[in-house]
Amino acid sequence: IIGVNVVSMGSLTMSIVHPREVFKPLILMNAAAWICAHNHPSGDPAPSQEDRVLTTRLRQGAELLGITLLDHLILTDARCYSFADQGWPGV
Repeated sequence: IIGVNVVSMGSLTMSIVHPREVFKPLILMNAAAWICAHNHPSGDPAPSQEDRVLTTRLRQGAELLGITLLDHLILTDARCYSFADQGWPGV
């Protein structure tokens, strides 16, 4: 691990994230790979349609930049959803 970056702080039900804010610190750190993570305060780690769309955009952007997206995790107090472990469904 070469760094941890907070990109956005959201509300109980949403957070606005733009890929440029995600990739800037990765480029500045010369990262070769990364893991994206965000939380669902609701306690349900199931990805929303917006999560799937964002993950698709992040994977595409990472591929263009040559920075491998290893996983996108959705965290709750007790559970975790891993896009990679689930075979990147809908992405």
